[in-house]
Amino acid sequence: MAEGSELCYFDLRIVHDNFDKALVQDDDVDIKAYLDAYNELYKFFQLMGSVFSFVSSDLKQKIDILVDLLNKNDQNYVTIKSMLEHEKENKLIEKSDNVNGARTLLRLHRGLDFIREFLRQLGELSDTDKTSTCCQDAYNKTLAKHHPWVIRKAAIVAMYTMPTREILFKKVCGANVQRNVDILPKMLEVTADVFNRTHTLYELHQLHTLP
Repeated sequence: MAEGSELCYFDLRIVHDNFDKALVQDDDVDIKAYLDAYNELYKFFQLMGSVFSFVSSDLKQKIDILVDLLNKNDQNYVTIKSMLEHEKENKLIEKSDNVNGARTLLRLHRGLDFIREFLRQLGELSDTDKTSTCCQDAYNKTLAKHHPWVIRKAAIVAMYTMPTREILFKKVCGANVQRNVDILPKMLEVTADVFNRTHTLYELHQLHTLP
């Protein structure tokens, strides 16, 4: 493998470090660090190919929308708390034609629920175990409840083609499988902290049911 080629692979340490950085004071979440971690998670879906197409294209679109909001250097979009307060106070969430951060980040939040549950179950498998069953279980517990029947059916069928844990890790991590396996427990801990903080902020503003 040529020097630097591992950069095209998935690195859970990047996810861990950025989610850790996202945990700022006052039980808040830094949006830029959140998106930096999420971009690395999105790379996982890209490396897996068409099996995750039911979620990957939607995630990329949502990440790009939030990056555009951040690039405007509006201080209201530095953290999740400031974003929700700003959009609620200015009635930006109520406008159906408005591309707002609250609705967009909620989609990423739901996606993160699936990703962390899948990676958690993946960590409990042996190398020779098929990953399809745990992926289907993670999906049914999380994202499936937000998807129409047609997408749910297609997603479950696509997951039947998923490989063993050993092959999956080699596909997405290249030569760095052990490094990713070693950091997985700590990455899941910090991801849970970010997820729970985000969930609580949406609960406080009663925004979990945004269409």
